[in-house]
Amino acid sequence: MSIGTSHLVLSTKAGAQYGWIMVIPIILANLLKYPFFEFGIRFTALTGKSLIEGYKQLGKKYLWIYAFVTLISTFTILAALYIVTAGLLINLIGLPSKHINLIALLLFLTISIILIIGRYKLLELSLKFIVSILFIALLITTILVLIKGPVAEVVTFTKPDILNEVGVLFLIGLIGWMPTAVEASGWVSMWSVEKNKTKKIKPNYKEAKQEFDFGYFITALLAIFFMIIGVNTLYGTGTALSDNSVQFADQIINLFTSHLGNWGYTLIAVAAFATMFSTCMTAHDAISRVSLDVLVKLRPEKVVFASKRAYSVTILLLMLVNWLVIVAFKGHMGNLVALATFVSFVFAPLLGWMNLKTVNSQRIPDNYKPKNTMLWLAYLGIIFLSIFALYYFWLIIK
Repeated sequence: MSIGTSHLVLSTKAGAQYGWIMVIPIILANLLKYPFFEFGIRFTALTGKSLIEGYKQLGKKYLWIYAFVTLISTFTILAALYIVTAGLLINLIGLPSKHINLIALLLFLTISIILIIGRYKLLELSLKFIVSILFIALLITTILVLIKGPVAEVVTFTKPDILNEVGVLFLIGLIGWMPTAVEASGWVSMWSVEKNKTKKIKPNYKEAKQEFDFGYFITALLAIFFMIIGVNTLYGTGTALSDNSVQFADQIINLFTSHLGNWGYTLIAVAAFATMFSTCMTAHDAISRVSLDVLVKLRPEKVVFASKRAYSVTILLLMLVNWLVIVAFKGHMGNLVALATFVSFVFAPLLGWMNLKTVNSQRIPDNYKPKNTMLWLAYLGIIFLSIFALYYFWLIIK
């Protein structure tokens, strides 16, 4: 789910624009957000319930907060993911960029149909194979660019200031979606519940944590790989990565093929598209499931929210709403990604605190509650994210 816009777009752009210094915020974001996602896995493995159920048990006001965040996410996250994916597809099949809105609509329809008819499991298995290809290609490319060394700086190049307003706004966007939005901890928690039901297995915290830790580490490592490629191929050249999704797709794929050779263009293009396609699908599924689950818990008397038809309707409704957002933004990838990441960033400290409060509730046995190291890391994460969020508000109102 996480290896999408935060990696292909933001990590690469971070290295290309600001150089090696960006490894610090990437590592910090992954490290300081880790407790919030781990708490979701911990709560579900120990209780068999999702984080959303945990919010409800804390009090209805917490459930309303998560409902509000989810509502905003429905108008931003999917639109940002789909527009990037549409750009990759247009680049792959060679269509004119003016058809970006139509391609995005076709992607929405395709994924909606797949989710509605229940073909998610089959596609997930095939996408794991394709994402593995991307990982291998990314590893080889990273090694090659390190061996080849960085490109020569142009004489007129001036190092950009990361601490000015433009730099801080980029940092907010990067950290907001690195490795992904904090509200996605609720998605991961819900998928854990569904996995346990589907495979009819008893939740096991030790196994769940080991699986989560491995995936989280790989996700963080890939973000650094993308940043390294950006640093060694673009930093200092004065070449900026485009905010147009089609041009951006071509630039990203050419970064790979310039080191792997032209023979790898189609392979990388397919792998990159498949990676974003899977991200769109998982996010579309997650937001639909979470939205319905929140509605069921807020209005338990409305049994219609728990029906199979409600899931299909929600999938289609999200498709329509987010496609209209794409049309309203005229397919401008940069603006959509910026809006989505800012929204995620602003709510991150609040949701992180809610996850901490949930995992420290009476439902969790004392011997399984977070120890001092994890607690301090969580507090640092909340403070870190809060400072940036407050600074962002200051930039808006000044």
